[in-house]
Amino acid sequence: MSIRVAVAGASGYAGGELIRLVAGHPEFDLVAATAHSQAGHRLDVVHPQLAGLDMVLGETDAATLADADLVFLALPHGQSAALAAQLPPKVRVVDLGADHRLADPYAWANYYGGTHAGPWTYGLPELPGQRELIAGATRVASTGCYAAAIILALAPLVAAGAASPADVVVVAASGTSGAGKAAKPHLLGSEVMGDLSPYRVGTHQHVPEIKQATGATGLSFTPVLAPMPRGILATVTAVPARGVDPRAVLAEAYADAPFVHVLPEGAWPHTAATLGSNSCHLQATVDVDSRRMIVLSALDNLGKGAAGQAVQNANLMCGLPETTGLSVWGIAP
Repeated sequence: MSIRVAVAGASGYAGGELIRLVAGHPEFDLVAATAHSQAGHRLDVVHPQLAGLDMVLGETDAATLADADLVFLALPHGQSAALAAQLPPKVRVVDLGADHRLADPYAWANYYGGTHAGPWTYGLPELPGQRELIAGATRVASTGCYAAAIILALAPLVAAGAASPADVVVVAASGTSGAGKAAKPHLLGSEVMGDLSPYRVGTHQHVPEIKQATGATGLSFTPVLAPMPRGILATVTAVPARGVDPRAVLAEAYADAPFVHVLPEGAWPHTAATLGSNSCHLQATVDVDSRRMIVLSALDNLGKGAAGQAVQNANLMCGLPETTGLSVWGIAP
């Protein structure tokens, strides 16, 4: 019997990618897709790439969503908690927003503001023991996009004692879809093309999430907006333990992870190679001058960084193989 699925926030970029993945999923049956300002519009008009999906976007409310077995919430930060609280306990929920990621209410107040809704099971299956917790949960908080790229690069190294948690520096570039679909002057094509621009320097909201998931105690993070629609490339550096081979540590940690690939020696991650996939590509080395450990991480911010990650979590929650309906391989050129 197919699993009845609803997507709230279906008009956004992550919502559109969710619809695409759900519609092609062999065990999911899309029964509802909702939006706010776009409610009442045809889905294939809002998302032309979904031509042939004959559905009208509904209102985002509990009544529209409660008949589903599984609900994805692809809503702006701060809007998921109230809606999720109105859904029946039997309905499985995967939240792509930040509302339930953080365990520390003070971290929530400092980076997001407002009332802390409390933590759900954290949705990154590749963390030790997390796959089993997700499989047993009915409420899962999926990762942030930058957070996914950085946590996958860093967590095994800190856990193994191979990297100092006290001095981690990250510079990461992301495509413009990570900023959402709302019209904003700084995201116009004429503003973005031919330009790299940092933003939220030293204050990005994914910092406490990354620290919580990796055990890092000191993290400097500079995000950069890149002139491309989708993709993240993160450069993560840390002080290594003497004589450690960071690539070997990562390769051992992810030996059985279907979506995390430690590339062969000499091959470096790049965003285009992960486009359209649910994979993260990693490579690591030690700087010959500073002796700092360097890990490069690339993923599709709408794939492993958002919709793909959410479907991977949902598969586990529904007792399905985590790879069901997801592509390991990217699209090229």
